[in-house]
Amino acid sequence: QVQLVESGGGLVQAGGSLRLSCAASGRTFSGSAMGWFRQAPGKEREFVAAISWSGGSTAYADSVKGRSTISRDNAKNTVYLQINSLKPEDTAVYYCAADRDSLVSVNIRHYASWGQGTQVTVSS
Repeated sequence: QVQLVESGGGLVQAGGSLRLSCAASGRTFSGSAMGWFRQAPGKEREFVAAISWSGGSTAYADSVKGRSTISRDNAKNTVYLQINSLKPEDTAVYYCAADRDSLVSVNIRHYASWGQGTQVTVSS
């Protein structure tokens, strides 16, 4: 089991940027693909971005494609999500998750370990 702790959320104005971090501990981190998901009030949790264990492959939801970057530092057991040009509709709790496999996946069912989430609020 991987333990995950997110940080970096907060209140930001529309058009601003945030860099979310997810620190992992526990079993081998570098063997797992990692993903970011988000959940807004009253909505289902949705995929945002994912990265393979090597960092060589990434995937993004259409809603954030072109204005976000997922990256990882396996030496620091940390994965990051940079989101630029934030919009009010980006407001949600953002969760980090570890995949059961090393390959990129957008399927929430592939993710076995989850953090507690970090709140991102974008004001208009």
